[in-house]
Amino acid sequence: MGEALIDIKGVTHAYATEAGPLPVLDNLNISVPEGGFVAVVGPSGCGKSTLTRLIAGLMKPDTGEVWLHGERVKSPRSTVGMAFQNPVLLEWRTILKNVMLPLEIVSTPMSKREQEERARHLLELVGLKGFEDKRPSELSGGMRQRASLCRSLIHKPEVLILDEPFGALDAFTREDLWQTMHRLKAEEPFTGVLITHDLRESIFLADQVVVLSGRPATTQYVMDIPREGIPTLDDLYTPEAADRLNILRHQIEIAQGRAPAEEAAE
Repeated sequence: MGEALIDIKGVTHAYATEAGPLPVLDNLNISVPEGGFVAVVGPSGCGKSTLTRLIAGLMKPDTGEVWLHGERVKSPRSTVGMAFQNPVLLEWRTILKNVMLPLEIVSTPMSKREQEERARHLLELVGLKGFEDKRPSELSGGMRQRASLCRSLIHKPEVLILDEPFGALDAFTREDLWQTMHRLKAEEPFTGVLITHDLRESIFLADQVVVLSGRPATTQYVMDIPREGIPTLDDLYTPEAADRLNILRHQIEIAQGRAPAEEAAE
């Protein structure tokens, strides 16, 4: 990992409502190194999805700044890929054509042949070889999410934002996709930002977990997770993993106001 690719500096944001401004982020500071993978967790409604939109340039903060590769983010960036809980695949297009869709919008030096070869390669990486000509309705939920991941990576983004992409899947499919994510990152290097409510997911995928406080959210706690090679699901059942999960659960309880902050160090 290199120097910071994403820098969120003193970001504050509020939504306008009939009752007045609704603050969601308050002096938020997060730095993501180039090649890093950061998971952001916190209570429901604390502004996690708002954070992804700010990084992607889909929204502007009220105060503070978001920097990407040394440039202030002021508008949507083609160097950012996004995957959401709902794959949002177009039923009238084949899986291959769905994956290639961003290349119709984003400028790329790849020829049409190279674009299709890349799409087929990504689909093979996630286990969808042979399904290129199927329609979304012919695939399971997990398979559609795999196709969505391929689509978010097709244009070789520097940053991949994952906004709870596995939250609606069953436990077995979800764990399988966690392993797929590690294979993708090894083959297709990117800097990742994951929004999740699943603490196991956060420690399995990320090398750093950021816990946000209750709304308006600020950075409450940061946990670094050392990596030696690609993890396996067995790593989730070690004493070290149990300790990390207990710490994160307690931090979430603090953020929800269900535990006093002074207990965090105990």
